[in-house]
Amino acid sequence: MTTDQKDPKKDLVREKMLEHHREAKVVRKIVMVISILLLFLIVVIGGGGYLYIQSALKPVDSDSKKQKTVEIPIGSSVTGIAEKLEANGIIKNAKVFKYYVKLKNEGGFMAGEYQLSPSMDVAEIVSRLKTGKVLAKASFKITIPEGKQLTEIAAIMAKATNQKEADVLTKLNDKEFIKLLMENYPDLLTDEILDSKIKYPLEGYLFPATYPFYKPNPTVEEMVTAMLDKTRSIVSSYAEESEKAKLSVHKLLTMASLVEEEATEKTERKRIASVFYNRIEKDMKLQTDPTVLYAQGKHKERVLYEDLEVNSPYNTYKHTGLPPGPIANAGKMSIEAALEPEKTDFYYFLAAEDGSIYYSKTLEEHNKLKAKYISNKK
Repeated sequence: MTTDQKDPKKDLVREKMLEHHREAKVVRKIVMVISILLLFLIVVIGGGGYLYIQSALKPVDSDSKKQKTVEIPIGSSVTGIAEKLEANGIIKNAKVFKYYVKLKNEGGFMAGEYQLSPSMDVAEIVSRLKTGKVLAKASFKITIPEGKQLTEIAAIMAKATNQKEADVLTKLNDKEFIKLLMENYPDLLTDEILDSKIKYPLEGYLFPATYPFYKPNPTVEEMVTAMLDKTRSIVSSYAEESEKAKLSVHKLLTMASLVEEEATEKTERKRIASVFYNRIEKDMKLQTDPTVLYAQGKHKERVLYEDLEVNSPYNTYKHTGLPPGPIANAGKMSIEAALEPEKTDFYYFLAAEDGSIYYSKTLEEHNKLKAKYISNKK
C-alpha cells in the first residue's frame, strides 16, 4: 500500500475519536451551565430565605396601636400557639415563629388570655408569653415623653411608684444591674454603653411611650424591662436600614438623640440630620447646644459663650464627631431621620424664637441669619 493511500480503519477510528471529543465538549458545557444555574438558585433561594425570615421576625405593623386578646389554653404546643398568633394577625408566619422558638431554646409558655399587638416583634411576644403578662386592668400607666434624659425618666418612675428619685437613679446606674440587662439584651445593649466617657449607660435606651403595668408598685427592673422590650422592638424593625447606613445601635440612638433635642414641632428632622452628617463628613465639629447643656447637667433657655467652654467629651464645640452616647431618648421620627437623612449641602442651621429653622451653606450666611433672628441668643 502506497503512502497516499488511506487506511479506512484508521479513518474510522479517528472520526470516532473526534466525535467523542465533540460530545465530551458539549457535555462539559452542559454541566457547567447547570452548575452555574444551580449555584445561582442556591444564592437566590438562600438570600431570599434569609430576608424572608428576617421580615417574618419583625412586627406585622410596627405603627399599630391595636390590642387583641389571644387565649393560650393550658397544654398548648408551640405549633398550636404559633398558628393561633398567625390567625390573629400578631405574627407574620407560624413556621418561622416555631423555628425561632426552637433555635433560641425558648419554652415555658404560660397559659392565659394575653393582650398582644401587631406592633410587637417575635422576641417581645416570646418574652410576654414566658413571663405570663396576661390581659388585665392596668394598675397604672407611666408615660415617658420624647426627648427625656435618664434623670428625668428616673423622676417619672419614682413618682409613679412612690420611690425615692435618688434610689431609682442609683439602680439605673448599678453596674451589676447593667451587666444583667446586657446579658438579656445582647443585641441592644453592647459594650459601647460601658465606655468610660459615658455619663449614664442606659441614657437614650428607654423608649418614649406609655407603659401599662398590671400589678401595684412594679420594681425598677420590671419597668426598665418593659421599656427595653419596646426599644428592641423599634430598633430591630430598622435592622436593614441600620446595616445599610453602617450604624450600630449605639450610634443610631446617639444621632437620633441629637436630632430629637434640636427638633421642634416645625422642624424637619431629616434636614437637621443631614446637617450633622454633612459636618461629620467634613470633619467639622457638630457644635450643637444640647450637648453642652447635657455636659453641664442643666436645662437653660439660653446657652452663653461661657457655657461652650465646659470640659466634657459630650461638648461638641470642643470635640469632633458624635458625643460618647445619647443625650436623651428619641422617638421614631428622629430615629428614621438618623437613618435616612435628607440629601442637602447645608452645614449650618439655627432655630428662631418662633420655632422656625433656618439653614445655610456657609458660615457667612449663617452669621447673617443669626444676627437677624437670634443675635441675642449667646
